[in-house]
Amino acid sequence: MNTTPITTLEFDPERNELGKDKRLRDGLSVAVQIGNTLWVANDETVSLERLSLLDDSQGTCRYGRHKQFPLNDYLALPVPPPDDPADLEEADVEGLACAGGYLWLVGSHSLKRKNPKLKDGPYKARKQLATVGRDGNRYLLARIPILESEGTCTLAKQSAQDGKKLFAACLRGDDKGNELTEALQKDEHLEPFLAIPGKDNGFDIEGLAVVGERVFLGLRGPVLRGWAVVLEVAVKEDKEQPSTLRLRAIGPNGRRYRKHFLQLGGLGIRDLCVQGSDLLILAGPTMDLDGPVSIFRWLGGSAPDGEALVPAGELQRVLEVPYGDGVDHAEGMTLFAPDGDPANSLLVVYDAAAERRKSGRSTVTADIFMLSPDY
Repeated sequence: MNTTPITTLEFDPERNELGKDKRLRDGLSVAVQIGNTLWVANDETVSLERLSLLDDSQGTCRYGRHKQFPLNDYLALPVPPPDDPADLEEADVEGLACAGGYLWLVGSHSLKRKNPKLKDGPYKARKQLATVGRDGNRYLLARIPILESEGTCTLAKQSAQDGKKLFAACLRGDDKGNELTEALQKDEHLEPFLAIPGKDNGFDIEGLAVVGERVFLGLRGPVLRGWAVVLEVAVKEDKEQPSTLRLRAIGPNGRRYRKHFLQLGGLGIRDLCVQGSDLLILAGPTMDLDGPVSIFRWLGGSAPDGEALVPAGELQRVLEVPYGDGVDHAEGMTLFAPDGDPANSLLVVYDAAAERRKSGRSTVTADIFMLSPDY
């Protein structure tokens, strides 16, 4: 597979600064291409970022004209906006997908453990390491209508498509959980991990793919004896409140989800992407490690016949993704076709972007991986 790191993403310098020495470009967690626009997000914000394709006489691929879309402008977040917008809890957006006239997004749904500060001394550091908390906006599974014109798209609270009204909506829940976590409370595989922080192999959603009414959620954790998990749900609009989504029964015995287990060699799922009838899987460590990072193909994975148990021999290893020492953690991918259909490559964005990727105050590069023409 060939990779050419020439996709340049240029952010608004003022929007790039997140405070406390954090920058938007350094922690990209998702990406999806729609026409001439590229949508990305930083997992420490409560917004989506739109970049537009720029003309470039040098033949490289550049995105700029950055516009930010605060999620609370479109959705009733689990945690309402405080008086000071800077205090709004992060949504930890870890999945992004485009389907059915909507931009879909999902938060991690994970707990977090405090990172110990060694400079505070061993006693305080141990107490910090014992502190587990939650950000209520992480319990977010939502869709926002897209308005598209001449290859450029924007978001709207509501729109119309083929005579049908589309509404921005979230899965029913609050800052303690939602219908998905409620449904998993008695699950024989996943219930014990709901109370464990994501980076401790606890419950942690990091991948999203949407096919029709089916939503696929890839779990970074837990990984069970080397087997990663994809949850499949189906949502419907609440009849009385179109801004609310409900889960409907799709699993055995009326369960509101289906479970698929994939043998990824101990890796968790960092992102999902639909290509035809297949599901592409960006896989990386579930714990706080740099690598390895691989992309797998689950043949027929976007339309599984019942709950699946997929051994390693039935998964195609598409490519290996580079990673660094403490940097360049691949987090998001999207089918990529800057010159039109069909998409024949993948664009991958990184958390903890290496210095070599950055230029100026607010520019970063992503990688393009060419896919086999057989698909």
